[in-house]
Amino acid sequence: MAPPALIAGFDAGQTHTTCRLAQRDPGGSWTCLAQGEGPGVRHLAAPGGPEAFCQALRTSLALALAASGLSDGAPVPAGARQQHLPGHHPLLAAVGIGASGIEVGSGIQAEGTRLAAEALQLPHGRLLVTGDERAALRGAMGTAPEGLVLISGTGTIAVGRNREGREHRCAGWGWLLDGMGSAMDIGRDGLGVSLEMADGRRPGSDLRRRLWDELGLDPDQPHSPQGIKALVVTPEFGPAGFARLAPVVVACAEDGDAAARAIVRRHAGALAAMAATIARELNLEQPRIWPMGGALEHLRGLRRQLELALESQLPQASLATPAGDACAGALALAVEQL
Repeated sequence: MAPPALIAGFDAGQTHTTCRLAQRDPGGSWTCLAQGEGPGVRHLAAPGGPEAFCQALRTSLALALAASGLSDGAPVPAGARQQHLPGHHPLLAAVGIGASGIEVGSGIQAEGTRLAAEALQLPHGRLLVTGDERAALRGAMGTAPEGLVLISGTGTIAVGRNREGREHRCAGWGWLLDGMGSAMDIGRDGLGVSLEMADGRRPGSDLRRRLWDELGLDPDQPHSPQGIKALVVTPEFGPAGFARLAPVVVACAEDGDAAARAIVRRHAGALAAMAATIARELNLEQPRIWPMGGALEHLRGLRRQLELALESQLPQASLATPAGDACAGALALAVEQL
């Protein structure tokens, strides 16, 4: 019987990276040991992308190892230490990585695999690098034969799988092109509407005051719109800066603000349309949908509007609780590499 092996699953997003360590049992199951949090990743084609990717993997792994008490000089579970050959990590047997911006079958995936192999000292045959949405789907499904994940965080993406193993995805083409349903786009649209209110293109509402208060700007000062224009182009603002405004927009919608409600409904409808498209493409007759991501987990108003939109666009669907998260899915992918 094979000895237990130390495996790692990574969920590498734009804001942070989580590494979860587990000990794989001879029967194929695993026991989680610890996890560590590292910085987020960038698209590998972006300036500094490769460096950020490697740093995220190394940092989160080092913190997970420290939290577990495992290191090159610490006690290691029986059988977990690997023969330390060039290109072989002294502890890890296999790794699964779900990372933002990785397109399956692309050159970016091949580059991510090469970088991860170097950063983690593992041969290509002992690691898999894929999109974070694929790891999320694998974790959410557990033992379910089919279904789809609908992910709304800073960005948005959806992917499903049918009983034959065929997959289909929608959205996830980057915040500059396709962010409908995301916290980033909800926040940006709210801010754009507030500027229309400021210059008289639409009636004013409480949405403008609450958004500008969140940004530390006085809605009564005539130069505040210029301050917004300057703020959003600063390097530190970016997609996350817009996403931080989404809770304000959703809260205004729940309080009855008509402009905010229109924004939230539009984005919830876009999320439902993604699910309906995947169900059609994969012939999912009664699709199980696992909502994931910070926006759908924490913004109850958006979640309620999604439920209403699904009743209209995909009435045969049902929302379900994910069996596991993206790290659990990445660990399942790591087990397959063994």
